[in-house]
Amino acid sequence: VPEYQGRGRPPTIKRPQAGWHYAQMVKQRDDQGNLLGIEVRVIYGDETTLARTGEHTIHVERTNLTSRHMNGRLVRKTLGFSKRVALLRAACIWEDVVYNLTRSVKTLRIEVNNGYQRWLQCSPAMAADLTDHIWSIR
Repeated sequence: VPEYQGRGRPPTIKRPQAGWHYAQMVKQRDDQGNLLGIEVRVIYGDETTLARTGEHTIHVERTNLTSRHMNGRLVRKTLGFSKRVALLRAACIWEDVVYNLTRSVKTLRIEVNNGYQRWLQCSPAMAADLTDHIWSIR
């Protein structure tokens, strides 16, 4: 690494800490661009732990997108940021409560076909048997 030549403080290099896991997904494609396979390269961390937790990040990315849509304090490059961590934590807890208790999720609905109703709407908390109805906020 060459000596830092820029202005100001030289950038600090992040060093992996104990408990950090970092993997890279490398996609192999044919000449037409069709996906042939995915190779997982472990940059640092334990391979068995990464295999146990799952190699793909699609579920985490989908959850992060939903959180950013519902919580203005997580949106990038806006003025809605939290100056205090306690307020950010409270906003994230509120977003989790609203999502899990008050919103019906289309993929969790149950087909009933009782003549007047085809689907029974279901929230994530109902699917986990934490409540028996969709809550409302006043």
